[in-house]
Amino acid sequence: MPGTSKKPAAKSRRESAAAKAARAQEIIARLKAEFPEATTALEHHSPYELLVATILSAQCTDKRVNMVTPQVFSRYPNARALALADQAELEDVIRSTGFFRNKAKNLIACAQAMVERHNGEVPDTMEELVALGGVGRKTANVVLGNAFGKDEGVVVDTHVQRISGLLALTKHSDPVHIEEDLMKIVPRQDWTVFPHLLILHGRATCIARRPRCPQCAINELCPGRMPVT
Repeated sequence: MPGTSKKPAAKSRRESAAAKAARAQEIIARLKAEFPEATTALEHHSPYELLVATILSAQCTDKRVNMVTPQVFSRYPNARALALADQAELEDVIRSTGFFRNKAKNLIACAQAMVERHNGEVPDTMEELVALGGVGRKTANVVLGNAFGKDEGVVVDTHVQRISGLLALTKHSDPVHIEEDLMKIVPRQDWTVFPHLLILHGRATCIARRPRCPQCAINELCPGRMPVT
């Protein structure tokens, strides 16, 4: 019958969940070989410092955050000191990170909650972290994975959002659904490192405005690649 031949052809092009997971694992293996030291670019020496830096990193580059945090940590070396901070003074210190009023408010509220509920320490569970002021799932994932070695989810930033789409690892555009898709195909032990790999890959090779597809280590694994001439 006319048109009946189209369905099998479309079906054959659909990648199975198992094939997508296998491709994701090969992508991870190749990117690990290219970036063996992949980790967060936010400079820190404790869970507290990483939490503060991650909150400051919203809508701000890691480079800028790393320029600001030494002064923040010098003035407010722990949650108890930050909980007592004068908001106006804190705003002045973090002004260059953008959205400084809201960030200062969140940092103080976060520190006060840590003092009141956790004896001034950073909690190490998703439920407790997202209950702190200014801490969403993305920030909690950063802290849990990089400070406590707990793979509870996949951080979805702009690099991860863009590149996971190009790689056809997700069809979604919102971070919540992207994370859900990635958690299904990325091995749990790689949930923390996977975003770091994509971020480094995005900065070095898969550059948004001028992707270097011919030099890409995962070129043939990427449905969104540009033709190599």
